[in-house]
Amino acid sequence: MSVLDVLDPGTQTTVQDLAGRTGLWDVGVPPSGAFDDLTFGLVSAAVGNPDHLAGLECVVRGPVLRVDEPRLVCVGGAATQATVDGRPLRPGTVVRLPAGATLDVGPLVGPGMRGYVAIEGGLDVPRVLGSRSTFVLGAFGGVDGRALLAGDAVALGRRENLIAPVPITLPELTDTWTLRVIAGPHGAPEYLTAEGVDEFFAATWTVDHRADRTGIRLTGPTPRWARADGGEAGLHPSNLHDSAYPVGGIMLAGDTPVIVGVDGPSLGGFVVAAVVVESDRWKLGQLRPGDTVRLAPVGPDSARPEPLHGGDATQTGPAFTIRRSGDRHVLVEAGHAELDLTVRMWVHLLAEALRADRPDGVTEIVEGVRSLLVAVDSARDLAPLAKHLGALADDLADPSTAVVPAREVVLPIAFDHPEAHEAMRRYAASVRPDAPWCPDNVEFIRRVNALPRRDDVFDIVAAATYLVVGLGDVYLGAPVAVPLDPRHRLVTTKYNPARTWTPQNAVGIGGIYLCVYGMEGPGGYQLVGRTVPVWRLGDERPWLLRHFDRLRFRPVTAADLADHRADIAAGRADLDVRPTTFSVAEVRRVEHEAADEIRTVRALRRAAFDEERTRWNS
Repeated sequence: MSVLDVLDPGTQTTVQDLAGRTGLWDVGVPPSGAFDDLTFGLVSAAVGNPDHLAGLECVVRGPVLRVDEPRLVCVGGAATQATVDGRPLRPGTVVRLPAGATLDVGPLVGPGMRGYVAIEGGLDVPRVLGSRSTFVLGAFGGVDGRALLAGDAVALGRRENLIAPVPITLPELTDTWTLRVIAGPHGAPEYLTAEGVDEFFAATWTVDHRADRTGIRLTGPTPRWARADGGEAGLHPSNLHDSAYPVGGIMLAGDTPVIVGVDGPSLGGFVVAAVVVESDRWKLGQLRPGDTVRLAPVGPDSARPEPLHGGDATQTGPAFTIRRSGDRHVLVEAGHAELDLTVRMWVHLLAEALRADRPDGVTEIVEGVRSLLVAVDSARDLAPLAKHLGALADDLADPSTAVVPAREVVLPIAFDHPEAHEAMRRYAASVRPDAPWCPDNVEFIRRVNALPRRDDVFDIVAAATYLVVGLGDVYLGAPVAVPLDPRHRLVTTKYNPARTWTPQNAVGIGGIYLCVYGMEGPGGYQLVGRTVPVWRLGDERPWLLRHFDRLRFRPVTAADLADHRADIAAGRADLDVRPTTFSVAEVRRVEHEAADEIRTVRALRRAAFDEERTRWNS
């Protein structure tokens, strides 16, 4: 077996392929793959590698490598300082790397952020969930789910069945970028003012230091909002009921634009003001902190896009609109901007109908709370897909009478877990010490819900039965869930700006929703505790929860939770599950029987919510 020896791994060098993972966005698995896919594809073709073979991506400082047999090699992107045995290697130039020779990719000083290395035959690492690409946050793919280490010996692929090497011209890198975008799906007048939309596209944005494969934060003018808050979705006007993001979507996380990266989250509760077109997405991998960015709206309607399709409310179904979400996605949004489980059931029925009658080219179908994101395999005319979805919507069953299979799942929870408080401490120390939810998220939840005692927050979470209304909220099968009984629906807001670190399986509340974080990573929900893994790689279905599962929480100590976590992660134990069903009718019964009390609780919490917002503005 021929190998690539890693003499020095550089700053962060990972194995990636071109296509990444597809078909798992609906359970929170990002595509990963090369962030600058244009450059990666070009250097791969230069050495004769087909699209499915893997190469290397690096940042800041490239690796030092050696092969044990002669192989063609090509570097690209920001790898402008590469040498072979001390002799310069120009980007885009193919050379035969002799056995025992040293390839030093060198520092990546810019312009550009990432360098790429293609080696003839590719890197023969195992496919995980359909791809060789490394997803470091999820700890899978590539070499043991991590960046390369000194001493690694990575198997090289065979040189049979390769394509003929081709000459290439690499794209020019710069520190001043223009990204073509398609406006929306969330714009004026519902979310931003008309003037705010104009300013958003007229501004020159700067790439923040918090820019990586999960997302690229931009600094610039504060968005001009057309509304005061997100209602049940959260205190900030950027908050909305959880909806799927496309890669390249520019979400407004609070007042901060963040471009969703190839390792980004699939589902979340923030407005998406624009989406980078597919042909410009390669540039995202080369945006370097301090670079400037202009957003240029393109498309038939430019900065004021019109819906592709829509339908009026009927006796059994909600009104809906279908809009472009970039040039590779459509977003169906149904009903009013509020939680309505009848609408959530309608979205599920539409998704099931599309899965059963799926046009060629559809790659992802992702259910949100009141939305459905559908992706296609390449930029194409989205109007026929929108028309097809409209026809399916016309034939759906009555969601108010539908009954779907479900499970009741009891999860142990350690309230006030030390790791949750560590996340709060890090945020206060390095992001926003003056945030109203600092230093204690639980106290903040108590205050904005007019509860007498801090422990009342924990009592309500323990008493509630939560309905899973989305998967993949902050990655890897993570559920977003809402209490079936409206009296248990605590209302809060999401962090603004978001946290940069959250412990795996932290439990948080944002708007009226609860989330179990699938893995370490960024996040914005107010943290109350920690539970067991909801994702276990190696299972046939690594995601352990499903749409419409009922979640209940059983309080345990942090020490007991550590034992539960180890047992589930190792496969020695499983989740506590029993079969059941779900229908909207049972929620309607609760709402009818406790109508007066529900109105009182909602009014009390709304008043506390408004008081908190007034306090912020004073």
